[in-house]
Amino acid sequence: MTAASSPSAVSRLDIKLVHAARRFGLRRLRLTTGLILFTYVGTHLTNHSLGNVSLDWMERGLVVQKAIWQSLPGTLALYFALLTHLSLGIWALYERRHYGWKPADIAQLVLGLTIPLLLAHHLAVTRIDFSLYGTEKGYAQELYAFWVASHFWGTVQVLLLIVAWIHGCLGVYFWLRLKPWFVTFAPILLAGATLLPILALLGFLQGGRAILALVKDPSWRAVQLSSNHTGTPPENAQIETCFAWILSVFVAAVALAFLARGWRTLRERSRRFIRLHYPDGRVARVPHGFSVLEGSLQAGIPHACICGGRARCSTCRVRVIADDHMLPPASEVERAVLARVQAGPSVRLACQLRPLGDISVVPLVPARVSARELRRRTVARGGQERFIVVLVADMRGSTQFALRHLPFDVVFTIGSFIEALGRGIADAGGHPNQFIGDGLLAMFGVDCDPEEACRRALRAAVKIADNVAELNEIMAAEWGEPVRFGIGIHGGEAIVGEIGYHDNVVFTALGDPPNVASRLQDQCKEFKCEVVVSDEVCRISGLPLQEWPSHAIALRGRADTISVRAVPRARDLAARIGDDMVAGAYPLAGTSKPSWL
Repeated sequence: MTAASSPSAVSRLDIKLVHAARRFGLRRLRLTTGLILFTYVGTHLTNHSLGNVSLDWMERGLVVQKAIWQSLPGTLALYFALLTHLSLGIWALYERRHYGWKPADIAQLVLGLTIPLLLAHHLAVTRIDFSLYGTEKGYAQELYAFWVASHFWGTVQVLLLIVAWIHGCLGVYFWLRLKPWFVTFAPILLAGATLLPILALLGFLQGGRAILALVKDPSWRAVQLSSNHTGTPPENAQIETCFAWILSVFVAAVALAFLARGWRTLRERSRRFIRLHYPDGRVARVPHGFSVLEGSLQAGIPHACICGGRARCSTCRVRVIADDHMLPPASEVERAVLARVQAGPSVRLACQLRPLGDISVVPLVPARVSARELRRRTVARGGQERFIVVLVADMRGSTQFALRHLPFDVVFTIGSFIEALGRGIADAGGHPNQFIGDGLLAMFGVDCDPEEACRRALRAAVKIADNVAELNEIMAAEWGEPVRFGIGIHGGEAIVGEIGYHDNVVFTALGDPPNVASRLQDQCKEFKCEVVVSDEVCRISGLPLQEWPSHAIALRGRADTISVRAVPRARDLAARIGDDMVAGAYPLAGTSKPSWL
């Protein structure tokens, strides 16, 4: 920017950049330009850190830094990123109608607006001075200016380093905190984010001490402080004018954003309002043009929003009840986020939806959901209907066993039994799901077709029997009796998804299969057998299971009967399933969720 720059010219350029940014995606552009600037600040801090070695090493590092950032690609990337990121920040200041303030959000906004004020002078006396007059300034000249000529600008430089780095770290944190691997690498990232500025400030201190010693040498002053390094008085006066223009344009742009916000607010309040209806009967009356999230925040209605309305986290999503003509089409960014969570057709992001008229919304995520819950994928997900097979296994005689043994022995025995169940289910390709006292519910089919799901469930019954037999060989003598069990298996269409509250969230199934499988497990007592499996599972599996006759039984809660087969010993299924299938294992099958979640 030169002295000839004007606020109107910059404003026109800002508008062009905003239009181009919308085509590319404001969020993606803000992130890309922010990362470029963060890398630029990081290279500066790294270069400052070399001062802990010597002033000569700082100058050597500066040669590399200039080769990168003063090259044509580096210069274009840096100026584009600086101007675009700043313009998008001012645009966001104007565009966002209501702020759900959090300490980190306030810190990032205040630091972001402070950076141009601290950066303007350094930009003028380095980059602009070099571009206009070819003045070559290195660490010798800059450290002399900060440590000898003007302590004020030295303090400003230190503040600039700290403010810019913290602002960048907050931006990177907001970007990465939702990634599933963030918790693993967070200590390393924190260590790097803390050590680099500390080393840079120590290097800045050591470089300043070196300059204070060298400045006493007249020959050093004659060479390093000549006009080709520090500029002539007229050139420096022109640079100060540039600095004043940069500062004025920035202040004018921020003031214009606030004035535009005020004017827009007056216009909105003089026009029509829309109403947002919530499930608990509350109604938010907001001006037309507000997003649903902004309406919730303005009305004081708690609404989940981990990313602060940047369309990153999907936690603000709502189910909308309204005529189609009341809803504008979703943007490309919103569609991408909704597709990631497999949202239904009536689900929209509250931070992106700006309704055209009155609508009713149902928030789908608890208002106080945390980023940790989101990283762990424990936010309740929209369900999906699919065919699954449910296996319910239970320990027989656990109540009487508890009466005859010490509490520690009871807990140890049941824990060993549950471990045997879970290991057998996971090895067969199932997903251990709910632990109910001395029993376990598992699902099959969340990541395979119905036939394979039925075969895996039958295979799991055999593996459970093998594991319990091994357990009895080790512990039966001490317990005085073997552990016995019953298994119920049934399959059908069910709704699968994650349900719960805060940290207590489980991936589960709703529908007929879990209820029927639990009832079939109880029928093992009537048939005096280890496994009761529905004819539906036998048929879909395609396996020859006709050895065991079919029985039509009535179950509590069902009007019609269900056909089942009673298998006396679970290990008897091995011959019908096939030894090769029983031997097959699915490592870690029960430790991860299916890809469609």
